[in-house]
Amino acid sequence: MNSPISSTLSDENRKVAADALQNVLVDVIDLSLIGKQAHWNVVGSQFRSIHLDLDELVATAREFTDQVAERLTAIGVSPDGRVATVARDSGTKGFGDGWSKDTEVVASIVGNLAAVIARLREGIEATGDADPVTQDLLIGQAARLEQLHWMWQAQLA
Repeated sequence: MNSPISSTLSDENRKVAADALQNVLVDVIDLSLIGKQAHWNVVGSQFRSIHLDLDELVATAREFTDQVAERLTAIGVSPDGRVATVARDSGTKGFGDGWSKDTEVVASIVGNLAAVIARLREGIEATGDADPVTQDLLIGQAARLEQLHWMWQAQLA
């Protein structure tokens, strides 16, 4: 089906923005899933605080997922958040199975946040000229994820 939504962006600029947004979409979907997996499986003396911090991370990732998907639709591109697409295209580091010690969970979340932020920054750079509106969205998300990255790293200090 042809897109029922048109865009004011040129085809070239729309492709640049769409590629950046799609990368972020799969990454934040995966980050929310990683956060929930960790939430259910964290054990250790810091269980309670990490368990609650993971809820905050998941809520942020889910909010960002919707923002990115809606921006994709606004520029006339169908977002692809299907499981197979996320599994194939995500740039996260993933998360193991089974129970995970609190310090291992924190280290994993720090690594996954760093991976998501790295691709977000690539998207920020790519969209500067092509679509400043998309770039602005990505900058805001990067700022919040970098704040979370700092807070998770502080737990390892």
